[in-house]
Amino acid sequence: MLDKDVWKQIDNNSTGYMGKKRNEEWAKRNALYGVGNWQMGWLVEGNLLEYFEICEMYGEAYYAYFMLRPELMDHLVEVASDVYNYSPEDIQAGEDFSHRGDLVTHITDTVIRRCVNRFGRKFKGNKLLQIRDRIGPHPLSLALSPGQVPFNDQKILSFPDNLEELHKDAWWLPGSVEDFYQRAKRLCLKKEVLKQIQDNN
Repeated sequence: MLDKDVWKQIDNNSTGYMGKKRNEEWAKRNALYGVGNWQMGWLVEGNLLEYFEICEMYGEAYYAYFMLRPELMDHLVEVASDVYNYSPEDIQAGEDFSHRGDLVTHITDTVIRRCVNRFGRKFKGNKLLQIRDRIGPHPLSLALSPGQVPFNDQKILSFPDNLEELHKDAWWLPGSVEDFYQRAKRLCLKKEVLKQIQDNN
């Protein structure tokens, strides 16, 4: 959880989906605010969570879904040798959320590997499956997409001021795991940096 004595969200807007523009956007923020002066927080029930914390919640939603749909887990481990999101190199992350990807942040594959392990299962198949909504060729790519899997606690979905804009061209379904993740995003600055910006405006 971000220390509220140090960090403050700049507004109540979600920063939205970045995809392949992530590194470009991070570089812009470094130039604008200074390296180490900004950080992403995820607003959940009034608290600004850190990346690893939101990943854990993401994972719990998948675990809950596999509990409801055990046939998906059965089929997954039968056909897959492993899973990836953006690049086959994603598998190097194993179950470690700190391996975020060089170009695109990937969480889903790490979460699924953790779920397989939590259920005491192992991948037995011979196919490296891409889990990337309609982009992946296998039906499980869509079935296990974070844009399709429902978030397990709809009561804690965030309501950013730009929610309508966020949903306008969204590839994910409302109430999905991806929706939870994207809606909660907030750009946070160190308080003294934010004060300087406000004083100069």
